[in-house]
Amino acid sequence: MEGIQLKNISENNLEQCLKCSICTAYCPVSAVEPKYPGPKHSGPDVERYRLKHEKYFEETLKLCLNCKRCEVACPHGVRIADIIQSARIKYSTKAPKLRDVMLANTDFVGTMSNMVAPIVNFSLGLKPTKAILHTVLGVDKHRQFPAYTTQKFETWYKKHAAAEQDRYKKHVSYFHGCYVNYNFPQLGKDLVKIMNACGYGVHLLEKEKCCGVALIANGQSKQARKQGELNMKSIRKSYKDNNRIVLTTSSTCTFTMRDEYKHLLNIDNDDVREGITLATRFLYKMIEDGKIKLAFRDDFKMQAAYHSACHMERMGWVVYSTELLRMIPGLDLIMLNSQCCGIAGTYGFKKENYDNSQAIGHDLFEQIKDLNPDYVTTDCETCKWQIEMSTGYKVLNPISILADALDVERTIELNK
Repeated sequence: MEGIQLKNISENNLEQCLKCSICTAYCPVSAVEPKYPGPKHSGPDVERYRLKHEKYFEETLKLCLNCKRCEVACPHGVRIADIIQSARIKYSTKAPKLRDVMLANTDFVGTMSNMVAPIVNFSLGLKPTKAILHTVLGVDKHRQFPAYTTQKFETWYKKHAAAEQDRYKKHVSYFHGCYVNYNFPQLGKDLVKIMNACGYGVHLLEKEKCCGVALIANGQSKQARKQGELNMKSIRKSYKDNNRIVLTTSSTCTFTMRDEYKHLLNIDNDDVREGITLATRFLYKMIEDGKIKLAFRDDFKMQAAYHSACHMERMGWVVYSTELLRMIPGLDLIMLNSQCCGIAGTYGFKKENYDNSQAIGHDLFEQIKDLNPDYVTTDCETCKWQIEMSTGYKVLNPISILADALDVERTIELNK
């Protein structure tokens, strides 16, 4: 009927589904878990019934990784994973387990663990501890936890970096996230090193909480929304009031705040969405526009294999990190096949999901072992944990590689 334009009557472009099943073909869970009916069925198909009555909700939707690969594959832009996650938020009646609450509350657990980090790190590696976590809480005994640091990134920044940032003429803010703050401050230090060399002062947000991705995944959307509102208030002050774009070093934190806040938590972020960006994207664009110049060490040599994190693919930002890395003369960059690593944040820590998590990532792990690179690199911290645990290869964020390769003195001179 020429001239007639159909309109969606539901959220997430439900009516645009062609029933082609491409999403199911690309779904990493469907390939290993017979109980999961796949994204087409769990998403748009059954959503038509759920709109009529909530009795059509199925708890098997919790098997969804929320990796977004179904949305990347969809030829008509249906937000399939958002349909599934929204249904879980709206219709699930099962209260989160103690395990889920602990895994999702990263700020609380991180703060407590940092106070006694050596004891926590030692205890989590003991077989009796793993057995208790496995049997009592349902955290799989094979899973290795990331180590906690004795000094938070925020503490280091206030002691060693904060006083120096105002002397720069240009400024950005940094949403560091839980991983940098509680587990790996070096990544935050690397970003400060790069940005300072490029003539930018780096500032922390007035207040920051976990982005909330783990809370959403573990049935605690109300708390996620509360934390999201706080983050948006701080980001809005930085971007709108102080004219500072907010940089991140985690692809998942970035995607959550830019897209999940609006689509899943009903947080209005339209006015600041473009003010939140991955540091590699910001650097690449500034270099491309001739506003930043980088110089690299003559003696830097490394072979690195890049893993495309799922949320990086959903944002379409893989090119920024990889092209930035290709600017380093001494770096031999290899692109790994595009596939999910299987951990999906807290998903792979759960006893009932562990086997599927490892099966999903199996081919990726084998490819890394066959290539035998010096390092693996990716923009997602949980992908890092999964790959390091499953292959033994050390994984670096592209920002850390860039910081290691950077000739700081020459870069400072180039950007004066």
